[in-house]
Amino acid sequence: MFMDLLAKRFAIRKYTAQQVSREDLERILQAGEFAPSAGGGQRNMFVGVRNAELVRKLGRWNMAKFDRSNLAGSYVSREQPSTIDDPTITDGFYGAPCVVCLFGQANFKFKEADAYCAAENMVLQATELGISSCIVSRGPETFASIEGRELLRTWGVPDGYECVCFVILGYRDGEPPHRKSRREGRTRIVE
Repeated sequence: MFMDLLAKRFAIRKYTAQQVSREDLERILQAGEFAPSAGGGQRNMFVGVRNAELVRKLGRWNMAKFDRSNLAGSYVSREQPSTIDDPTITDGFYGAPCVVCLFGQANFKFKEADAYCAAENMVLQATELGISSCIVSRGPETFASIEGRELLRTWGVPDGYECVCFVILGYRDGEPPHRKSRREGRTRIVE
């Protein structure tokens, strides 16, 4: 059963305008709360944004300082192109109508691990609900401007917290992408 859910999850980068319900967003946020956290500290914070206009603005901020010179690969998907595939993409959230911003304590060594564990829980819960998703990085850069820092204050994000990553949410526009085959030789069992 769980493996079936994992197999249904895709990183989606083409969305309709249909908004995620508040109830579904609350369930997705709750899934993040149940993620493992270093030492059980639960130091992260999540902000769900259902205002599609604000989500587009955040998506543009997310791409504003995107440095293509550090890319390890040059191709992600023809069916669901990423910012790596298409340099004309200016919205790092790909038109998704909803986003969850995942924050962690800036000086905490395991903030990235905590955030990405929570993000994975969120995308799996979204998949179970029939909602498409994608995890997006570049959190700190997104809120680096004066306007970005002011927005965090209005959201009640405590000082000393920074955005680590995002989970974009919405409903897929078009057919699902083809499943990429799993690359062989990535696992070992030692006895």
